[in-house]
Amino acid sequence: MEKRSIETIELEMAVLVRRLTSLTTYKKIGNLDRAAYLLLHQIAFNNGTAGVKVLSDEFQLDISTVSRQAASLEHKGYITRVPDPVDGRAYSLQITELGGEILDENRQVRHEIMGKLLVNWSDEEGQAFGELLRKFNATFLEED
Repeated sequence: MEKRSIETIELEMAVLVRRLTSLTTYKKIGNLDRAAYLLLHQIAFNNGTAGVKVLSDEFQLDISTVSRQAASLEHKGYITRVPDPVDGRAYSLQITELGGEILDENRQVRHEIMGKLLVNWSDEEGQAFGELLRKFNATFLEED
């Protein structure tokens, strides 16, 4: 890839991160912070249950970080711990009905905001951008 393309992507990603941080920090998007939203989303994506190790691998976070975030969600009643039937020390995290409702509410608010930001984009542009973002995000997992 050309140096100019890399420079453009690097700068635009920095601007995007700054704007998203500003949006989520100063303008409340739902009642879940980014970390809680992503954790609940990933658990729901895994048929409503996921292990801490799987989540830490997916987000490239330390297990202790995911455990802390999960404890906060559990305290709020959004997830529950399900013991492993084979290994009594291990457990999976399972989304609760309340957690599913909160996730759906927050997802709807986020979709409305994205819809407003992308109102002048064609369906083709939105689809292409989404696919390129997915491809870009996947490269982080390939770096190991």
